[in-house]
Amino acid sequence: MDDVYKIYCGVDIKKEMGVMAIYTEHNTYYKKLVGKDLKEVSYQKFENTKGHLQDFIKRKYKQNDIKLSKLKFQFIKDFEYYLRTEKEMQQSTINKTIQRFKKLINFAIAQEYLDRNPFLMHKPKAVKKEVVYLTQTELSLLQNKRIDNKRLEEVRDCFVFCCYTGLAFKEMSNLRKEHIVEFGEGKNWIKIKRQKTNKTVSVPVLPAAQIILNKYSGKFKEDKVLPNKTNAHFNAYFKEIADLCEFKVNLTHHIARKTFATTVLLLNDVPMEVVSKLLGHSRIGITQAHYGQIMEEKVQDEMEKLSHKLK
Repeated sequence: MDDVYKIYCGVDIKKEMGVMAIYTEHNTYYKKLVGKDLKEVSYQKFENTKGHLQDFIKRKYKQNDIKLSKLKFQFIKDFEYYLRTEKEMQQSTINKTIQRFKKLINFAIAQEYLDRNPFLMHKPKAVKKEVVYLTQTELSLLQNKRIDNKRLEEVRDCFVFCCYTGLAFKEMSNLRKEHIVEFGEGKNWIKIKRQKTNKTVSVPVLPAAQIILNKYSGKFKEDKVLPNKTNAHFNAYFKEIADLCEFKVNLTHHIARKTFATTVLLLNDVPMEVVSKLLGHSRIGITQAHYGQIMEEKVQDEMEKLSHKLK
């Protein structure tokens, strides 16, 4: 039955659309937004999810597509199971993949391809990740460690700088003189856009971070203020630095951001609302989800101290 005849017979063509056909339309729509409202990396994630979904439908249903009208809640559960068992994804990655599939469903509903939302009863499985960060003792050791190798010293300095500013790797790499502004009583602040959220963050340049800026002042072209290192260099040199400091923790650049939030801010009684703002989170719920456990542990410690005082 061709489309014209279906319309003549009163069949709603939209309701006959397939999941993969809609996903192609969805991704075509969003591809035009790359460089405007969407980053290339975000678009590629939609494409990756589309590939996982295509593989799942072929394996589960032995066909290339399945009609939107056939989507049930069980489809989502089966897709999750497939991602966990066949793709061997961690729960956090599964949640992200399902979240992107959910955006497709919302797109289909908005385009009136779908009347009901099969996600209404779906709740993502909660994931609790341990926050890995350097303690004050470890951070002090890293700062003061004598390192004779120039490349390792530069990576260490960049890492410590981020421990006191919370900058992610991209922001650190893009940092220029124009991002360092004087604000109130001659204090320097960093004002820069987070690549992940495109949101401008303002972070005070604490004394330890200022020492590093002073150390490299005027040494680089293009108004750069820190040594130029690729992510690959960081990952390669971190193990050597960790060995020099006898750290058991597996150092990654993101640990610097976690250290800023915990050791530098939260454990020095900076309120969660301020931490959220300094990290450039889009909402405080994100900060609470990541660092709520840290605050619980701090409250317990404070209550124990109080108990001893009251004895």
